[in-house]
Amino acid sequence: MARPHAASIVEDAWHRRVDSVLRSRGWQTRIVAHTGYGSEEFARVLGRVLLTRRADRSEGGERADAGASTAELRSAEDERRGWRAFITAPAMNVPVKITLGDKTVHTRTDRSGYIDTKVRDHRLTPGWHEATLTSVDAEDTTAAVMVVGSDETFGLISDIDDTVISTSLPRPMIAAWNTFVKSENARHVVPGMATMYRELLAEHPNAPMVYVSTGAWNTAPTLTRFLRRHGYPPGPLLLTDWGPTNTGWFRSGQDHKRACLHRLANEFPNIRWVLVGDDGQHDPKIYGDFVEQRPDTVAAIAIRELTPSEQVLSHGIPVSLEEFTPARGRHEKEVPVCRAGDGYGLVRLVRVALGQATASDD
Repeated sequence: MARPHAASIVEDAWHRRVDSVLRSRGWQTRIVAHTGYGSEEFARVLGRVLLTRRADRSEGGERADAGASTAELRSAEDERRGWRAFITAPAMNVPVKITLGDKTVHTRTDRSGYIDTKVRDHRLTPGWHEATLTSVDAEDTTAAVMVVGSDETFGLISDIDDTVISTSLPRPMIAAWNTFVKSENARHVVPGMATMYRELLAEHPNAPMVYVSTGAWNTAPTLTRFLRRHGYPPGPLLLTDWGPTNTGWFRSGQDHKRACLHRLANEFPNIRWVLVGDDGQHDPKIYGDFVEQRPDTVAAIAIRELTPSEQVLSHGIPVSLEEFTPARGRHEKEVPVCRAGDGYGLVRLVRVALGQATASDD
């Protein structure tokens, strides 16, 4: 095995030092559950184990927030600043027990505290289920798992940044302001996208909805609350772990998206996906390359067109990056590409495209 990159060696040494100091001060583990997915043959359970202080309690033994009203607690939860999500201490190599249905598996967290485990032979029916995650010194936590039926043939894969939420990425200063300073309630929803997803899924009530982004896993709770607050369908978020890897200083966001697309295509071979993204970054090229490689797995591509001002905030020029992308050969089997400025315009075009695709298949 090749020697790990120097960046990962330094990061691991730092995490071990932090782990030792925090545990000596009485910090314990806490499990953060993420939404998972699977089929009738397997389930992918996702989560993370972090180190946290003991819960603050009053003299009477009750939690310090026990006297707060529901509205006050909800307000405090919703108005948190984004930077808090990034100040975390991962618990490395911690044993975790996962129970899903009648199946129990044992695993350990990775070098960044993450859990990404497949549970096979769970014998669960299609629909939403809960996996129980148990770890040393941590309270048991349940993770939602979406099980997709073997007869399902339709699914949605959506980007997040500038597709469902306006984040002005990747300009460093603006992105840092949105992420670390603004409260999550100050972020803007893209008009009509939630409506589009709900209407498409109403015609396929058991279809999977998957969100794929280059954002960090630390933002998953914030993004989940945002999506729920604005009426987006529930579904797993497939994010990335920012920072050093075993091969370099940073991860490739484009490679992450490509890997997620191919993995989902392999895990659900009967599903034809509608791929939704925007033209502010690399979604059109990534989706186009995927169609050329796996044309039978894509039903349509929906691209939200950014305004000139949004294009400037995204990459510094008022036109799409596609203008500078060399033309590539098209695959024999054409996949419809729909373009509009918001979800209200896209949903009409996607419906027409899907209807034409169904008619041609017949």
